[in-house]
Formats: sequence, C-alpha cells, structure tokens
Amino acid sequence: MITSSTVVNSVVEKLRQALARGQWRSGDMLPGQRELAEQLGISRPSLREAVTVLETLGLVRSMPGKGVLVLDADLAETAQPQAGVAEASLEDVLQLRYTLEPFIVGLVAQSISSKEIGQLRLTLMDMREALEAEDSEAGVNAYIAFHEELFTLTANPIFQSVVQQTSNALKQSAAVLRNSPEHLAARLEENEAVVRAIRNKNSAQASAQMRHHILQEGRRMGIELNIPDEQPAT
Repeated sequence: MITSSTVVNSVVEKLRQALARGQWRSGDMLPGQRELAEQLGISRPSLREAVTVLETLGLVRSMPGKGVLVLDADLAETAQPQAGVAEASLEDVLQLRYTLEPFIVGLVAQSISSKEIGQLRLTLMDMREALEAEDSEAGVNAYIAFHEELFTLTANPIFQSVVQQTSNALKQSAAVLRNSPEHLAARLEENEAVVRAIRNKNSAQASAQMRHHILQEGRRMGIELNIPDEQPAT
C-alpha cells in the first residue's frame, strides 16, 4: 500500500533533484499547482504537502496569488533555525499567534483582492478534502499553509521579518496538530469564519474570529492562555 507520506517523500525528492539540475533557478516560479500535479501524476493536496516540506527546507516560498518562488539553494543550506523559536513552548507559540494573527487578519480584510480571497478559499478546500479523505497529514499541511498565506498578505514590510517568526513558530506546533486529527473539522469551521469576515471586509469581526480560533487551539492542546484584560485606561 502506497501511503500519503510515501508519495509526498517521493515528490519532494523529485523536486529537489529538479532544482539541483537547474530545471528551475533562483527567482523562477514553479509551474501552477494543477500543471505541476499533472506532470508528477499526483493529487493537488499531495503536491501542497511536498511544497510545504520544500518551504521548511528553505528551497521555495509560497506566494499567495502568484505561485511558488524558487529560492537560492546556497542560502538555504547555510540558513540556521533561530534558537528562540526552536526552544519555544506550545504556550509561547500560541501567545505569539494571539498577539499577531488577529491584527494581521484585520489589516488583510481592509485590502485583500478577490483573487487573494479565492486562494484562501482554495486552501480551505484542501483542508475539507483532507477531512473527507481522513488524511490528517494533508489536513495539517493545508492548515499551516492557510495561516502562512494570511501572514504573507500583509502589506507592511516591517511585518515580514516578524511574520516569518510566526510562521516558524506555527511549524513548531505541527507535531501536536498531527496528533489530534479529530480536531480538523473544528479548525476548518473556525478558519472558514475568519475568511467570511475577511470577504465581507469586516476587520473587527475577522480579528475576533481569529482570537477565538487561537484560544480554541489552546484549549484543544490543554492550554488556557492567560490573556491580559483589554480594559481602557482610566
């Protein structure tokens, strides 16, 4: 029996070899998801998983609405993971997400294009397909991809370095997410609520839905975040 992970590992290796041969060079965009999936003879969710692995390795970067950018392999080989993120606890990860993600989605709701909304909804469709197929690995990868797409949609250039920290921190919790596949339906429902608010250009509602989602993620992990009261100063 060929498992999803076996397929993904095979695709990752094929793409790494193609990059090493120079089939796509630094600064190039990979073919579109549908075209590349057909070339490789795999499903689109499996291709997304493989791209997520390549992103973790620093070989490519997903750019919502544009595609997948090939990065400089030499820089990827020399890049070292940041110690602060590697040593973070799950509560640390959730605190960072709670601080940044609600504000980010509020900004995104103000300026997002129809094409970018479509990309977010496609990723949620990947989550739903994984849920229906009971493929927890694909579901987690689609979940992470969805949040990373949100991170990249902020237009504030100063945010970009901080957002990368958040993206790395999110990947730190991937093992826990994979160990709780029964929660994928709830994650999907909560993320769909975020996208509905973004589509309606309702920044306050988008932020509130994201805060709710992250608090629920904490509870699913057995963590009750200690959130400071947001009372106006007197």
